[in-house]
Amino acid sequence: MAALAKNSFLSELNRGPGQKMDATRWRIEILSGLTVALALVPEAVAFAFVAGVHPLVGLYAAFIVGLITALIGGRPGMISGATGALAVVMVSLVAVHGVEYLFATVVLMGLIQIAAGIFRLGKFIRLVPHP
Repeated sequence: MAALAKNSFLSELNRGPGQKMDATRWRIEILSGLTVALALVPEAVAFAFVAGVHPLVGLYAAFIVGLITALIGGRPGMISGATGALAVVMVSLVAVHGVEYLFATVVLMGLIQIAAGIFRLGKFIRLVPHP
């Protein structure tokens, strides 16, 4: 938990070595956040259509992902949001089991990613061949 608090936006208002959050930096951060949020709205609705769920589900999901990323922390320059590949995979889940299983599946995927990070399984990506 301390590691999460150390990287959290709420606990440390720095954006890099020597970059304190002054008025200019706040303005840049807020405008960047608004730009990303406005860009995610049509993307979230489109991915909701692809996944076969109501568009409001996509908007709620985009909001929750953004909120969690802002609270726990992310990486500078990284935008967290839905992906087209995930929406395509979710189509079959929603078609077979209904939208009721969607939330549980997404939470389980997040827990698997957290476990992979805790056990440092990212080192095995070097075993994946590349061109």
